[in-house]
Amino acid sequence: MEQANPSNSASLVERAKAIILTPKEEWPKVAAETTTQAEILKTWVLPLAAIGPIASLIGGQVFGYGAFGFSYRPGIASALVTAIFTYGLAIASVFVLAFIADFLAPKFNGVSNRTNASKLVAYGYTASWLAGIFGLIPALAFFTLLGLYSLYLIYTGVTPLMQVPQDKAAGYTAATILCAIVLALIVTPIVGAVSGLFAFNAITASSDTASGTVTLPGGGSLDLDKMQQATKQLENAANNKTPPIPAAKMQELLPAVIGTYARTAIESIAVGPMGSNAQGTYTAGANSYTLKIADMSALGALAGLGAAMGVEQSKEDANGYEKTTTVNGQMQTESWNHQSRNGKFGVVVNNRFLIEAEGTADSVDELKAAVASINQTQLVDLAG
Repeated sequence: MEQANPSNSASLVERAKAIILTPKEEWPKVAAETTTQAEILKTWVLPLAAIGPIASLIGGQVFGYGAFGFSYRPGIASALVTAIFTYGLAIASVFVLAFIADFLAPKFNGVSNRTNASKLVAYGYTASWLAGIFGLIPALAFFTLLGLYSLYLIYTGVTPLMQVPQDKAAGYTAATILCAIVLALIVTPIVGAVSGLFAFNAITASSDTASGTVTLPGGGSLDLDKMQQATKQLENAANNKTPPIPAAKMQELLPAVIGTYARTAIESIAVGPMGSNAQGTYTAGANSYTLKIADMSALGALAGLGAAMGVEQSKEDANGYEKTTTVNGQMQTESWNHQSRNGKFGVVVNNRFLIEAEGTADSVDELKAAVASINQTQLVDLAG
């Protein structure tokens, strides 16, 4: 029987319609196809992943962005760089998540198959990529949330492609998506940082390794030593040389009381070698925030790349602000809404751990105090 292959625009459209409208019937057909990872990349990922970046590029130049009576159009150079990097990271994310999906499958009584994992992620992302078309009109960007339908698409494809039993499909999907969320939280500020760069200086090295700092023409610098460290960290994690800390161990670092706040709940989750998380809920009167400690394992290497680039970005209006900075070589995020008294403060430790407090408080300083209550030295020592 001839296998369908979406190698032209007509078959691509038909496959996209089928995946969106009748996923349960289409996934078995996808599983039966003999397409390679290279073919999936060329015929599916490359054209569909480009929709969002291109639409946003055009929409930003034609309509501009605006809020509170203020509007602006980004410079064409920075807009192009943003589109290119967003596109590149979207493609890279497919490979990273395919690796995660393939690794997790046996943990949920499924079967490891890298090609099928690539199919699951690539075709599962269809709704999200198609929703990127709303970027053509920035005022309609809210509708990109329709891309969340991709969560359901991935869920329905888990059993046909990875042979995960149906009763474990939800857990497997949740674990994979958790890694996707962590990945998105890390790469978003990286995209924001590089969007201000107009071009890159050529870098040459006389040996197999490069070191030192390169000044970038758009502002900021690139630490080549940190870049190499991040690459090595990713390699070690992939080879299971740096297993994540058990969530129960990190949970012990959460204090019972922080100032006037008392811990009212505690929970943890582990996703095999891909990471673990422990968090507590702290309450004082009407205020409540969550203090989280996450071992990002392999994904922490991406935070290292952000630190290597000296990530800096900020946004502020009458309601509040949000910013991402690099402090002492580590990424740090902060946001606060003056009206709701809701905010977030987080720091990355050792390019691996994330300590973050998020919720309502009298001021952002209380969230900073919560993060400071975690002994970073003890946390790093847990890794051995």
